[in-house]
Amino acid sequence: MLASRNCVQGLGEHIPLKHVTLKTSHLKRRPLKALHASVQESCVQVETGTSATFHPQSRRILFASAVGTCLSLAGSGVAAEPVIVQTKLTPNQSLYDPKDPDLVDAALMMQDGLNAADVQAEEAVWTKIIDKYKDYDRQWTADIVGRAYGNRGNARTRQGRIEEALADYNEAIRLSPWSPNPVLNRGIAYEALGRYADAAEQYKAVIAVDETDPAGWNNLGNSVAGMGNWEEAVTYYAKAAQLAPGFSFAAANEALGLYQIGQTTRALKEMRALLRRYPTFTDMRAGLAAALWAEGLEGQAESQWERVDDSRYKDRDWLVNVRKWPPRLSEALIAFLDLRSIPKQA
Repeated sequence: MLASRNCVQGLGEHIPLKHVTLKTSHLKRRPLKALHASVQESCVQVETGTSATFHPQSRRILFASAVGTCLSLAGSGVAAEPVIVQTKLTPNQSLYDPKDPDLVDAALMMQDGLNAADVQAEEAVWTKIIDKYKDYDRQWTADIVGRAYGNRGNARTRQGRIEEALADYNEAIRLSPWSPNPVLNRGIAYEALGRYADAAEQYKAVIAVDETDPAGWNNLGNSVAGMGNWEEAVTYYAKAAQLAPGFSFAAANEALGLYQIGQTTRALKEMRALLRRYPTFTDMRAGLAAALWAEGLEGQAESQWERVDDSRYKDRDWLVNVRKWPPRLSEALIAFLDLRSIPKQA
């Protein structure tokens, strides 16, 4: 719908459905002393660990794979169960024995998963961890295995295998009810299946435990935009951009949303500002070209279009059904491609 409205990282072979945030959990390599949780930045969150410590998850911005045209919507009418992130259940990782050889081995395997050469190899590592440790009776089992399920869900999301990813996120949430990461990532899976209301509930649960989470606000904007509530979506994108000024996709989503609700002048200003900061931001460049064309500024539109280096923006089906731009902007770009003028919006 909007410039990468939900994000999955490392998808060179995929283009964003929306700018999404997936979250990942990791363990970082450090001296073996204490194990504490860590998560990278995300629109998708990934779980990682180290033979030293787990850090409280950070976020990583990722692009959701272009799966819009190949997903089955089977089951999309079944409402998701309410979710509450139970932070009070967070395990005391200082009680983990850093000398436990199995824990050290699991941490090193998680590092292998994060450093995998490709997404298939990465998925294989998460599966190996799950199969090896899921039946262990240790203080850390649910923590480690829950992270592995969440990360495998991310790998499957990036391959467009959304139903399988959803099953992994469900298991991650069952094992680690204290973690917001698989909840946020499950929201992304629901979005890919067109279950926008269910997705919104996941993001609201994430925000309930951390109102300063830009990924949660950005993705909440994605879900309500999916339901056609663009004015509400713009407020959420603005909140995400305010919380994380460097989160360019949230600002891009806000700009495209502003254009959709008729705030053309402000939208054009935001698009230009983003392109000054990020000159190679192709989605914004194409969006600006479309908006200028609709304003009758044909020469300026052509000038911007010359710098769009992604041929997929010429594909109407991709633009509407995979990229999922806001309707008004999609119409403007299609008119540009057809060399057809369109009436200005009052």
